[in-house]
Amino acid sequence: MKILISAASASFLMTFAAVAAPSVERGAYLVQGPAGCGNCHTPLGPTGPDMAKELSGRVVEDNPAFFAVAANITPGGRVAGWTDTEFARAIREGIRPDGSVIGPPMPFTMYRGLGDDDLMSMVMYLRTVPTVENDPGTSAYHIDLPPAYGPPVASVTAPNPGPTAEYGAYLASAVSHCMECHTPIGPMGPMVGTDLGRGGFEFHGPWGTSVASNLTSGPDGLAHYTDDEIRVMITQGQRPDGSAMLPPMPYGYFAQMAPDDLAAVVAYLRTLPPLDSAK
Repeated sequence: MKILISAASASFLMTFAAVAAPSVERGAYLVQGPAGCGNCHTPLGPTGPDMAKELSGRVVEDNPAFFAVAANITPGGRVAGWTDTEFARAIREGIRPDGSVIGPPMPFTMYRGLGDDDLMSMVMYLRTVPTVENDPGTSAYHIDLPPAYGPPVASVTAPNPGPTAEYGAYLASAVSHCMECHTPIGPMGPMVGTDLGRGGFEFHGPWGTSVASNLTSGPDGLAHYTDDEIRVMITQGQRPDGSAMLPPMPYGYFAQMAPDDLAAVVAYLRTLPPLDSAK
C-alpha cells in the first residue's frame, strides 16, 4: 500500500518537519507523513488508498469483538461543528464533544502523548482539506469500552526536534504509534511496561496475516540490521533480502518522514532493551 506524493510535495513537507509552533504546514507534514492518518481514515480502492476520497473514513476492523469505522474527518464529515479544542480532545483522549468514547483501534494509549503544538497543527491542517461526502458507517462494539483512557490531559510539551533517541521515542509512540502495534496487547492494552517493542501482534486483512516484528535491540529484533536497512524497511516495506513486507504498516506515509526524524526513530529503537519475540 503506497501513497504517491511528488518530489516537490515531499520536499515541501520535509521543510517543515522541525517547525515547533502550530501551523498548517506542520500539520500537513504530520498527517501526511509520520502520523499516517490516512492509513485508516482514507477509503481503499482496488490498488490502494482512494485519494479522491482522502480522509473520508472507512471500515478498518470487523471481528467478533468490534466493527470499527474510522470516521470521515474532512471538514464536512463527523467533525463538522466541533471546535478546535473538541477536535483535539477527540484525537488525543478519544472523547467526542457529546462525551462518548471512541473505541479501538485508534491508539489513544500513544496519542495521549502528542505535544500541544503538534496536536493543534494537525487540527489546523485537517480544517483545510477538501470536504468529501462519504458516510463510512457507524462503529459497533461487543466489548465494554472504558469511560476514558485516562485522566484529562492538561498539556504536553514535545521534546526538541532532532536526530536523537529522545525525539525518536516521541515520534515512535505519540506520533506514529509504532510501539502500540509492535507491543503485545494485555487486558489493559499494550504491555509497554514489560514487553515494549517485543512484537507478535497479528493483523488480518486481504493480504492474509501479518505479524508485528520485534523492534528491540536483541538478536530476535533489530540487532542484525544496519541503520540503513531499518530505514528502508520503515519507508519502503522491503527487507534486506528484497522481499516485500505486508500491510497494515503505512510505508507510503513513513516515506515522507524527514531524514532527521527517521534517524531519530532508528536511534530510539536501538535503545530498546532486548526481548525475545512474543509467541
